[in-house]
Amino acid sequence: MHYRSLLRFLQLAACGALVAAGGAALAQAAPAADWPKGPVKIIVPYGPGSTPDIIARLVSERLSKRTGQPMVVENKAGAAGNSGTDAVAKAAPDGQTIGVSIAGPLGVNALLFKKMPYESRDLELVSIAATQPSVLVVPATLGVNSTDELVALMKKNPGKYNYSSMGAGSISHLAMEALASRSGTSVVHVPYAGSGPAVNALLSGTADIAVLPAAAVVPHIKSGKIKGLAVATARRSAALPELPTLAESGLTGIHADAWMGFIVPAKTPDAIVRRLHEELAQILADPEIREKLKLQYMDVVANTPAEAKAVLAADVERWRPIIQKNNISLD
Repeated sequence: MHYRSLLRFLQLAACGALVAAGGAALAQAAPAADWPKGPVKIIVPYGPGSTPDIIARLVSERLSKRTGQPMVVENKAGAAGNSGTDAVAKAAPDGQTIGVSIAGPLGVNALLFKKMPYESRDLELVSIAATQPSVLVVPATLGVNSTDELVALMKKNPGKYNYSSMGAGSISHLAMEALASRSGTSVVHVPYAGSGPAVNALLSGTADIAVLPAAAVVPHIKSGKIKGLAVATARRSAALPELPTLAESGLTGIHADAWMGFIVPAKTPDAIVRRLHEELAQILADPEIREKLKLQYMDVVANTPAEAKAVLAADVERWRPIIQKNNISLD
């Protein structure tokens, strides 16, 4: 889908959902959906152990208990998350297939691929379940202790330093390019296949800088091998309150929140969407679930469909100029 069409669709979808929210009293009065009618498949477009997978498995266990039906998590990785997300988009809109996806395959990937196997209008965002901050990190051996010190070092030695990412077009790639753009510095990109190899590059001294999900780097920050400088979020993270934001060093607008949202195929009946949203809200409000997510450095969001769509639209708008400026493409 062309970017302008995509953004227009997301904006209209968000506005439409907000208007629909005006009829909340009617929605509350509507009968609860007779859902689920059997086992539910939860598709994760990334591999086991990924943050979407963690969310899916935590929630699926509780969702199964609450509904009395099995919840079967299926990992379907590939094509930067497009493969699994496409499987949800093309599933029957009956509530028996749901998914957990992220900003990339839900919107940003349309800026990176010339052709997508589905369109955003083929999916309905039910709720952003949780978010994980991305962290600006450097090896302890680099000898910098703040974002300001890092920027000064990069300006003094343009093009000398490189950064590792989870892959071309990933949030870790886009966030670092945004940082370089905002700070007026240049840095060399070295993509890796996931957060594990990207962290290993830092530990071995092959990479000098990275912006990576908290769960991947915090253990090494605690061990003293990696230095955490800042979080790439709009405000300080409840999971990592000791780390300042990039904005506190004057690098505004770099919001690389790694959020995970529940999705269903478009045209899924409103009653089922409401029921699923209500169940998710109840599960994510549970102190035990919140504590488990906190241990993974995730903050619970549990927002409404309208709020989730607005977040996605903002993400697409935020990354568009970075992608265009750096000619980033995945095909």
